[in-house]
Amino acid sequence: MQFQDLLAYKKSFALAMKIFHASKKFPKEEKYSLTDQIRRSSRSVSANIAEAYRKRNYPKHFISKLTDSDAENSETQTWLEFALKCEYIDQITFDDFKNNSEEVGKLLNYMINNPTKFGSE
Repeated sequence: MQFQDLLAYKKSFALAMKIFHASKKFPKEEKYSLTDQIRRSSRSVSANIAEAYRKRNYPKHFISKLTDSDAENSETQTWLEFALKCEYIDQITFDDFKNNSEEVGKLLNYMINNPTKFGSE
């Protein structure tokens, strides 16, 4: 198994790509604030999962990287709220993205609470 096979990775990567495409429509004045921030945090979820998987033989490191991923996922939700309130995305898009993010959060928490199921000693 590779980290790309993990459901949490697949779903977080898919969400980051959805956010990327939606954020292309954000105003240019948001380029260095909201647009960069939401892209960075959403991509960090997947990147931290990949790093965690490589550290799975060290349970504390594995869990630490997964909690970093969970934190980035929460940050992404905050930026999504700003995008909604600034009317850069509509309520339907927000709800879809938030539901996807919550699903990723549940998968991450499962991994955090069950590290041995992912090859951690």
